Amino acid sequence: MKNIRIAGQILLGAALIYAGITHLTTSRLEFQAQVPTWVPLSADFVVLASGVVEICLGIALASLQYRRYVGWITAAFFVAIFPGNISQYINGIDAFGLDTDQARLIRLFFQPPLVLWALWATGIFPRRDQKRQIFRR
Repeated sequence: MKNIRIAGQILLGAALIYAGITHLTTSRLEFQAQVPTWVPLSADFVVLASGVVEICLGIALASLQYRRYVGWITAAFFVAIFPGNISQYINGIDAFGLDTDQARLIRLFFQPPLVLWALWATGIFPRRDQKRQIFRR
């Protein structure tokens, strides 16, 4: 089970690195469209900053050090960016092939599994027979 979790952690790290790179390059404009209008920063800055954060989180996940800390931070990041997905749905913003209300609504249900993936892959949800420690290396 430990090897499966480690593989899941590395896969999530690779996905975040890829997403971060697309924030900085090919999908930059589409990501800008998802930034809620109430955010008091420029949409471009938010997209660039979140791209850099995603790359850093991806590298941290792939390094396998400080697994639980990185897991909590990654889960918190996924929660922090969720308002962008909600904004895309509420405002009917077309991006990433999500061009119907139904598609945008379905997208919302993918964020909680990402949070759980980050927590599970980094060992925050240990097996029942292990002693439960929140911050364990």
